Formats: sequence, C-alpha cells, structure tokens
Amino acid sequence: MSLSFELSVEVSEKYDFTKESLSRIEQNTWVKNQWPLVYFIQNDSLKLAYVGESTNAASRIKNHLANPERRKLDKISIIGSDKFNKSATLDIESSLIQYLSSEGTYALQNGNYGLINHKYYQQDLYKNLFKEIWNKLVEQRVVTKSLSEIENSELFKYSPYKSLNEDQYNSVLEILEGLTSSKSSKIVISGSAGTGKTILATYLMKLLTTDIESIRLDELNDEELREINYIVKFKKKFPNAKIGLVVAMTSLRESLESVFKKIPGLKSSMVINPSDTFKSIEKYDLLIVDEAHRLRQYKNISWMGAFKKNNEKLGLDNNGTELDWIIANSKNQIFFYDTAQSVKPSDVDASNFTKILKDENTLLLELKSQMRVKGGNNYIQFVHDLLNVSRSNPVKYQEENYDLFLFENFGDLHSELLKKENQFGLCRMIAGYSWPWLSSPKQTPLPDPSVTDIDLDGLKFKWNSTDKDWINSPKAFDEIGCIHTTQGYDLNYAAVIFGKEINYNRGKNCIEIDPSKYFDLNGKKGISDPEILKEYIINIYKTIMYRGIKGTFIYAYNKELREYLSQHIQTFRKEIPFRILRNEEVKPYVNSIPLVDISAAAGKFSNLQVHSELTWVEPPFNIAVQNGYFICKVVGESMNKIIPNGSYCLFKQDDGGSRNGKIVLVESTNIHDSEFGSGYTVKEYHSTKNVSEEEWSHESIILKPLTDQDGHNEIVLQEDDMIDLRVVGIFVMVL
Repeated sequence: MSLSFELSVEVSEKYDFTKESLSRIEQNTWVKNQWPLVYFIQNDSLKLAYVGESTNAASRIKNHLANPERRKLDKISIIGSDKFNKSATLDIESSLIQYLSSEGTYALQNGNYGLINHKYYQQDLYKNLFKEIWNKLVEQRVVTKSLSEIENSELFKYSPYKSLNEDQYNSVLEILEGLTSSKSSKIVISGSAGTGKTILATYLMKLLTTDIESIRLDELNDEELREINYIVKFKKKFPNAKIGLVVAMTSLRESLESVFKKIPGLKSSMVINPSDTFKSIEKYDLLIVDEAHRLRQYKNISWMGAFKKNNEKLGLDNNGTELDWIIANSKNQIFFYDTAQSVKPSDVDASNFTKILKDENTLLLELKSQMRVKGGNNYIQFVHDLLNVSRSNPVKYQEENYDLFLFENFGDLHSELLKKENQFGLCRMIAGYSWPWLSSPKQTPLPDPSVTDIDLDGLKFKWNSTDKDWINSPKAFDEIGCIHTTQGYDLNYAAVIFGKEINYNRGKNCIEIDPSKYFDLNGKKGISDPEILKEYIINIYKTIMYRGIKGTFIYAYNKELREYLSQHIQTFRKEIPFRILRNEEVKPYVNSIPLVDISAAAGKFSNLQVHSELTWVEPPFNIAVQNGYFICKVVGESMNKIIPNGSYCLFKQDDGGSRNGKIVLVESTNIHDSEFGSGYTVKEYHSTKNVSEEEWSHESIILKPLTDQDGHNEIVLQEDDMIDLRVVGIFVMVL
C-alpha cells in the first residue's frame, strides 16, 4: 500500500507568539493531540526566524517564550499532517532550515548543530510533502524563491546549514573528539570529489563559532546536545578561539567569502588564503584547509618573489610550501585532502603530506559517501577505471539516476545542454587546456572582441571571460571553462570536452598525451617525464567529470579516443523528426526514404539499394517520393544562408548530369580541410575550364560556401585533387 500526500499538509494561520496566545495555540489540532509537527516562528520587520519540530509543541513553545532571543519573534505557524512521524518532522525541520537559510528573506536564529539526514521508511514520499509545504509558504508570501532557484545558488551549495549524512555526521563527532582531546593537533579527512569535503568545512566553521551563551539546553534534541557538549569543551580549551578557513584557489575562496558574508555568526574575513596566515600577530588556534591538495610549492607560479619572502620569514629555503606556512602559523589544523585532484606541478607534492599521514598522532578520517553525483560511487569508480584504461567489464555505463552520454557531434551536445540549462540551470561546458587563450582579458593590448578560442564542428567559443566565480557569471553558458574555474564547484550538468592533447592508442591500449597541444604553460613547465604530465591531465579530466550532479555529456576531439569512449559510454541519439519504419513496413521509395548518417556512411552511398544497411523513415507529408531520394543531417555554418546548422535535408542521388550552380553533397578522402573533417561536405558546385599558356585546357572545381560567417573559404580542386572526389547527392530542400 502506498501513501498519497496530495493536499495532506496544513500550514496554520499565524498565531501571535506570546504567553497570552499560548492557550489559543494549544487548540490547534496537531498541538492539542501532541502529534509530531514542525513550527515556524518569525518577525517580518526584523527579518528573523526560527524553525523547530516537536511531539510536545505546547511545552516546547513555553521553553521558547522563556528564551530572550526567541522573544524577539512575534508570530508562529504550525505545520502539521496526519502522515507525519518523528523521523519525518526531523527531516522536514532540517530541510526548512537548509532552504530558509539560503532563500534570503530571514536570518535564522537556529544553530547548525544536529543537522543529520535520518533515513526512514518512505523517505522519498516525504520529500514530495516538503515540496508541498514550500509551495504553501510561497503562496502565503512567507518566502519568494522556488526550490530549484535556491538549489542553484552559491549560498545553498556552500551553506553550513546542510543536513549531514551518516558518514559526515560520524566524521564531525570524531573531529570534535580529536580537537577536544590532547592526542593530536592535526586531522586529515580524505575523500574523492563529491564526498562533501567543502560542506563539512563550512559546517565546522559555523559549528565551532557557535555562541553557546544563547543556547537553552531544553530546546535541543539528542543529536544537538551531543554536538553542543563538544563545543562547550572546545570553548573551554580555546576561549575566544581564532579560527580560519584556508582556500588556496582564488575563485572558490571568493565564492565562500560571499557566502560567509550572509551567514549570521560568520564573516568573510574568516576565509583566507595561505599568505594571510602571516598577518595574524598570534597563531591561529585552528586552521581548516579545504582542497589541501591545491596548496602550492615554490614551482611554476607567477609570484615567486612573494613566495620566497614568506619562506624566509620561517627560515625556510625554496623547498618551503604553503603547507609549511599553515602548520607554522597555527596550533591545530584540519586538512581536507584528495591526492587524485592534484592537477599541476605547483600543487604541493603528495610526499609533503606523507610525514603528516604517517604520524601516529595524526587523526585520519575518510569520507566515502558520494554527495554530489547522483550516479554515486559506482560512477566515480567507472570514471577512474575508464581513464586509467582498467575496466575489466566492457559493458556500457548505465545508471537510472544519472545521464552519461557520448556525443559524436558537438552541435548535438550544445543543443541538448541548452535544453538542460533552460530546465535546470547551472549547465556548463568544460574543456581540457588544449586551445590557447587568445581572447584572454589579461592580454596587453586587449584582444579583438571578435576573437574566439575553440572551434568544435563549426561552433566557435571563447574560454571563460573571468576567472572569478565564472560558473555564476552572466556569459558562462556561452563560454567554455577549464579546471581552474570549475574545481570545487557543483553543476547540474557538465559537458566535458576532451581536447586535442589527449588520445587513445589502440595498439598499446592506453591513453596518450601530446604535450605540444597542451597550453597550460604553468601546468607543464619543468616536467620532462611525459607520464607525470599524463597523470596530471588524467586527474584534470577525472575532476571535471565529477562536477555534474544530474549528468555528464562527453565530447572527444580525437577520433581514436572517441571510439574508445564509445565502447564504454552510451552514444547520444538525438530524436529525429521522422517516424522510423519497421522492416516489415518498408516499401523502398514508395512509402519510405532512407535516412543516412553521413559521418558513418563512407563507401555506402553507391550502395543505397542495400536496404538492410539503411534506416528507412516515413517521408514528410509534403514530399512526393522519388527513387534515389535520401535524407541526411547537415551540420556547420558554412551554408547557413540556405541550410541552418543542424538541419535535416532532402537530397537526390547524383545522376551524372550538370551540377554547375547546384548545391551538392560531395565525398573526398584526399582533401585536408576542416570542412572535410568527416569526409563529406555540402557546398555550391562550380566547374570551370581554363586554357594555359601552353594552349592546353584543364578543369578545376570550386566548392563555394554560402554563409554570413567569416572563416569559411572556397575549396578549389585541380585535376589531381579530383581523382577521389565523388558527388554523392544533389540538394533538394531543407526539411
């Protein structure tokens, strides 16, 4: 038997939050029957609120009325349902705290302690009930933003009010135990991308700066009491504790600074870079280091002088690192670390962490649960094995909750990503660094605004126009980001572009790297061993493949790599605007026309009568079928005055008659031109005969583009070039 939650939740009127109104509140059905419920106390003029849950709301509300902080609030609403149980109300309370803290209308008086995601029977059904509760709050104008709008915000993604899973919650308790004991001054939390390291870092920052003076123990549940007891111990050990969150990556650091500005009890100045640790007169009591694998060493950086001076302050030579600075400038450290996300030579070498990791007094913890990617740990392992060419099972990846597709044409990828962007937002393209940054705004003089960096199947793009919070910048969807602007961020869908520098060697069954096509100069300078560079580049692609929450779209520039990936990843098949006929329905050129994939049709156009090799479709209503007709898709901008990019077109097989001035589909394997990337192109055909000074004539063929875009040139073929040229079809119309 399944539960139905339609119209099964009530959000009460707003009662006055006073002792005088208590008797009226107690007449509420859910309060009167001591049913599990959630309540929301607010003050609209002060923009303050508090969220709670209880099975004895009358008693809990009396406790709140005795709290000076809570008495600043003046209205209370009761949220009840006959489907509520204790686990459900704890879950809904936690969700309300998460979303309200990020929605922006109210500053919450709630602490972030005790926020744990309880697993319970039919939990997914209660998630739908929470959506209903939120919609009612929107209707009552308590809040204004939709859930999806909030979920895409930085404040939600990095909020310290996140509900922790069991893995994270247990880690928090062990961290608190480690900090309040005398066993260790160093804690290392490892975990692959998406295991919630940044979430845990911000959660700890808020938790450890909690004002315990304003807390009433009679308002707390068991999980909250457990954490608060540790905070009390921490405050006794470190009164007026000086705590900082260290983030080496500029873009992520600035995003977290923006979040901390909006969280009561936190300040943007708490988020610092490693150099800032020298600015404090006294040592930090605790430094929490997020993305510790991106701490830097004295190598391949643009500020060598300042780096050297910091080392000299500590009596260190050029072997000193930002890791050394943090240890020297603080009494205790928490490092969130994943060696697999080290992506360039300037990152602190893993050997620098070895001494810490081997110290028996260091507390080592590991996060295992996948928090970001809905494909879970299976997807993470799949990507690792795929890029290390170590998959023992060649079955293609398939997960019900995760969209992973390989695209043969970038136009199709871009179109599909745009659909997802319109539906979910936060969908971005990310590429390996195999194109120079010609459009960089840091160049002097500034580049021409029309300059583009990346050309993929006729579509042209610029690299990210900013390196600060590019993910949320206005132009982000129309640009392509790199590892440095995306590491540490969450996306709904990530389109990952494997560039020119990475390929697959079928004979050796391995991934290979071409350093000459890798343009991150600081990412390869000083590396003489190609295997070391390969390790960094593989880490880059693994890291960007872990960005997408709902899905990842893949495009590979190199054919050999694309073929390797196609053995393990489902190839995206775009819905075609024609009905495909079953074999028994097909009457060739009577009720059907072949739909041909020209990218895979090499050598087969002369054999169109071989029906078993073709996909037959019902022709559009306005087409009178003729023998020799076929349909194919035309991709690119070189004929956009006549044929829009991505159009399905009707062609007729060439009969050898006059072609001059006609638009034709031609095949050639002897022409090296970007337009012939697949062996085929569509152009306007012109044939000329010229008489030379020696009085002999020769023929030349000119294939003309018809486009309003620059960069598409005429292709001129002389007699030697025409040996393998074949006119496949004559253009009839755009469908």
